[in-house]
Amino acid sequence: MTANNNAGFNTRAVHAGQAFEPRTGAVVPPLHFSTTYAQDGIGNLRSGYEYGRGGNPTRDALQEQLAALEGGSAAFSFGSGLAAEDSLIRAIARPGDHIVLGNDAYGGTYRLINRVLGDWGIGNTPVDMSDLDAVATAVAANKTRIVWVETPSNPMMKITDIEALAAVAHDAGALLVVDNTFASPYLQTPLALGADVVVHSTTKYIGGHSDVVGGALVVKDAGLAEKIGFIQFAVGAVSGPMDAFLTTRGLKTLGVRMDRHSENGQAVAEWLLQRPEVEAVLYPGLPDHPGHDLAAKQMKSFGGMVSVQFKGGEAAARTVAENTTVFTLAESLGGIESLMNYPSEMTHASVKGTELAVPVNLLRLSCGIEDAEDLIADLEQAFAKIG
Repeated sequence: MTANNNAGFNTRAVHAGQAFEPRTGAVVPPLHFSTTYAQDGIGNLRSGYEYGRGGNPTRDALQEQLAALEGGSAAFSFGSGLAAEDSLIRAIARPGDHIVLGNDAYGGTYRLINRVLGDWGIGNTPVDMSDLDAVATAVAANKTRIVWVETPSNPMMKITDIEALAAVAHDAGALLVVDNTFASPYLQTPLALGADVVVHSTTKYIGGHSDVVGGALVVKDAGLAEKIGFIQFAVGAVSGPMDAFLTTRGLKTLGVRMDRHSENGQAVAEWLLQRPEVEAVLYPGLPDHPGHDLAAKQMKSFGGMVSVQFKGGEAAARTVAENTTVFTLAESLGGIESLMNYPSEMTHASVKGTELAVPVNLLRLSCGIEDAEDLIADLEQAFAKIG
C-alpha cells in the first residue's frame, strides 16, 4: 500500500515512499547504488533519472517519507545536518543579509553561521527566543532574512512558541526555520504551526541507531523548494544511497521509539529532581519547567533529552560523566542506546567564551530505550562517586 496524508503517523512512517517493487513484489524497495542511468535516446530519461547527484530512487523514497511525516510539500536529504543548514542558508540569504538565532543554539550551527557564512557577509544576532519583543527588535535592526530557532533547545531545553515566533518573522518579511531534531516529527510538526522550514540532523532520532550521518530540510512552499532543490543538485552535499536506506529504515520505527524515549526521559528527570547533588533539572516534562505548558500544547510528549546542572560544579559533572556504564560518554544523541555528553568541552566547545557558552556544571543526557530502572541505577552509582 501507499500512505496518504490522512493516515496516522506510524502508517505514514512505514508506507510513505515505500511502495513494493513491482517486478518481484519485494515489500522493501531495492537499494539503488548506481551512479548513472541509461537513457532511451539523448535526453530521454527513464523516470527522470540521469546521474546520482541529481537523483536516486532510494534518496527520493526517503525524501517522500520525510515530507509526509512533517506535513511538507517537499523534503531534501543531505550528507549531514550542517550540510542541510548550509544549503538552506545559501538558498535564502545573500551577502548583507542577517540571521537572528537563539542564544543557546547548537554550537555547530552557530559556528557555521558565524565563522563560515560570516566571512561570506551573512550577519547574525543571538537572542533569547522566549522574549518575543527582543526577537522583534533584533529582526527589525537588520536586513533579517531568517529567524532560526531550536525548540526544545540544545542543551538548555528552552521551549519557544513556534506560532508566535512565526508571526514575528513574517511581519518582518523573514522566514522561520525550526530545528526539530530534539522533538522529531513524531512529537512536533512546526510547519503546521507556521514555520517555513524544518531542519533535522537525521543522524539523531530519525536514524535512531547511531549508525548513519545525515541531514534534512522540509518545506511547504513550492518556490522555496525549487531553490533548495537547485542548491542540493548544484552543490552536491547529498546523502548516499546506503545512508538514505538506513535513515528510511530507522524512520519507520520512529513513533514507537519516541514513546519509549519520552517515558525514560520523564523517569530520569523525575529521579534527578529528588537528588541533593542536583542544582537544576532541565526537562520540559517537569511541571516547574518554565516552558512546560507551552511544550504540552505544541508537542505530543516531552522527549528523551534531559539536561542536569550540579551543585558541585564542573568537578561533579565530570565525575558523573566519566563513571557511568549504561550511559555512554559520547557526542550525538537520539540513538536507541543512552548517551551522556559534557557540552562545554564536547558538542558546544566551539561557543566557549561567547554568550552561547554552556554552563560548566551541566550534563546532557540522551535517554535511550533501555529499561528505565537500569538507567536510574547507573546514574545512582555514578552519583555515589561525587566527592
